[in-house]
Amino acid sequence: MTTTTLDATLAAIRPPDADAMAAARELQARLTKPAGSLGALEELSVRLAGLAGTCPPPLPEPAAVAVFAGDHGVHAQGVSPWPQEVTAQMVGNFLAGGAVINAFARQAGASVTVVDVGVAAPVGGPAPAFVDAKVRAGTRDLAVEPALTRAEAVAAVETGIRVAGELVDGGARILLTGDMGIANTTPAAALIAAFTGAAAADVTGRGTGIDDATHAHKTAVVAGALARHAPDPADPVGVLAAVGGLEHAALAGFLLGAAARRVPVVVDGVIAASAALAAAALAPDAVAAMVAGHRSAEPGATVALAHLGLDPLLDLGMRLGEGTGAALALPVVAAAVRVLHEVATFDAAGVSEK
Repeated sequence: MTTTTLDATLAAIRPPDADAMAAARELQARLTKPAGSLGALEELSVRLAGLAGTCPPPLPEPAAVAVFAGDHGVHAQGVSPWPQEVTAQMVGNFLAGGAVINAFARQAGASVTVVDVGVAAPVGGPAPAFVDAKVRAGTRDLAVEPALTRAEAVAAVETGIRVAGELVDGGARILLTGDMGIANTTPAAALIAAFTGAAAADVTGRGTGIDDATHAHKTAVVAGALARHAPDPADPVGVLAAVGGLEHAALAGFLLGAAARRVPVVVDGVIAASAALAAAALAPDAVAAMVAGHRSAEPGATVALAHLGLDPLLDLGMRLGEGTGAALALPVVAAAVRVLHEVATFDAAGVSEK
């Protein structure tokens, strides 16, 4: 049997290096600051040392954002107030540099690559900022049939793996997840419920902003899809095919690709968090590469991150997607690593310890 890209990637994912983590903890204890005084940044530095297999880990720069874009058949159910054409229009906006993620990426010094993995309308753009990897022109309506075939789901996952590999080969030392897809919080909620066992009502949020009646309808659509398809979390590809989106599946692959290359990947909001559950179900050790950038205002994001055991670095009440929360978290991640490189030890600085 031939080995697929997905098989090879899963085989390359390893647990974090315990010796490097121990070295990072020991170094943190010798730096000129009270032990534990940097809070969550200390444990983050330890995790990144374990991922890299060395202490200190490499500085996470340069950084690359990949925005995966796709459309959704479930849009026909009236779960979003925005027209589906906005997905393609926003891809154009990303490529023109006019979206919030472009502004945040410029602020953080990160590149932005846009990947069409399933936009319903034809889109295009300047290489190398645009990748045409369209698996199909939007998913099927998960409310009435599986959103994807297994082959389509795998193709999207492998697209994400390939994009991660190309960005790392191009020099990126940290990856950031981005997404665009009108109605994509509906499949995200279904994925989170499927992988965590949470009720649809506890993971379905208001997305881009919907009223109470539409929110109740959206929750019912998610619950109905879960009842119709009965997705089995022990079969992650099957879950992605039944109730996922092409950008969700591609993001799962992107996260797996980062883990296989032992490069950290900053998880953005609820779409990325739902993809992270799929990636973790395929390869539990992939979580070692994941950094939760922020806590999205979407309720499903908190449920997903808790299931993954990831604590978000920022909590700003954001729910835009695009990779915006991940971009804001990037300097925090870099600072956590820079401490291990540049802060003097008590011995070296001649500072008395407690």
